[in-house]
Amino acid sequence: MAVDTSSQSMAKAAGDVARGRSRGTGKPETKLKRSLSTHWYAWAMVAPVTVVIAVIIGYPLFRGIYLSLTDANERNVARSIGVNEIPATYEFVGLDNYTEALTGDQFLGTLGWTLVWTVACVSVTFVLGLGLANMLNRRIAGRSLYRMLLILPWAVPGFVSVFAWRFLYNQDNGLLNKILAGGGIDAVPWLNDPTWAKFSVIAVNVWLGVPFMMVALLGGLQSIPGELYEAAEMDGASAWQRFRNITLPGLRSVSTTVILLSTIWTFNMFPVIFLLTRGGPGEATQILVTQAYKFAFEISPRDFAQSSTWGVLILVLLMLFAAVYRRVLRKQGEVW
Repeated sequence: MAVDTSSQSMAKAAGDVARGRSRGTGKPETKLKRSLSTHWYAWAMVAPVTVVIAVIIGYPLFRGIYLSLTDANERNVARSIGVNEIPATYEFVGLDNYTEALTGDQFLGTLGWTLVWTVACVSVTFVLGLGLANMLNRRIAGRSLYRMLLILPWAVPGFVSVFAWRFLYNQDNGLLNKILAGGGIDAVPWLNDPTWAKFSVIAVNVWLGVPFMMVALLGGLQSIPGELYEAAEMDGASAWQRFRNITLPGLRSVSTTVILLSTIWTFNMFPVIFLLTRGGPGEATQILVTQAYKFAFEISPRDFAQSSTWGVLILVLLMLFAAVYRRVLRKQGEVW
């Protein structure tokens, strides 16, 4: 019996150790402590990058939140004039800036166009990317060349592409209107008419976004086993049935990720709008992020508080979208 009791005690002690209990206090170790003791080398390698990112992102974020609660502008922030140092005189105003933004017509109007711009760009980009990915997933002559040419817009720096499109859209000397003139069609004010300007910026953003969508979806297509298509074809399934019942379910995990990323990128797509139309004509193509920039750098006096407020609201909107998107996917059985 003594031997059995000793064996049970040893087994219990071993179980306690396995469950992370300390011999001195008998308290369970925390998950963080166990992770640090087990993966200390990985934590040590990641720590410098984590600290740098926290400083680069964290400081501007908290500074922006703070400024959004004040009336800071170009006239009352701390600044230097020659050898004279002028202290800051802006004051804390609480949520007044948020109330003004959310109850005003400017924010809601800009938000409406931003949503239209985002949905239109992401939808068209996804459809075109999926179609091109399906084409390039087949055995066709010159497939490698086609892939390289279709990825080219992604390889060219964004500002170069936008300036090239701006030249093409030029109403007097642009190539597009030259082609239309050759067919006897009047020149189109691509960037000078509000409606045409909206179509123009969407077209440029789609052109820039299709390569990423195509490459991501092509990778997803190549991960689907070919035996599934062969079995479905032998069972008499049509091309549409194979696409609906094999291709789309097989691309679900890739599609959810690229749609989320594309939505965030498009919602904040500053270069296309700013370099192509600067939000014009008038305010027709102004999205939230370009309007926030305008508050801080273009109007006089520069309104840092309003710009920060719009920036925080953009962050909140995207976080809400990501949370709702994740919840919908979880309800559909997707682990994300």
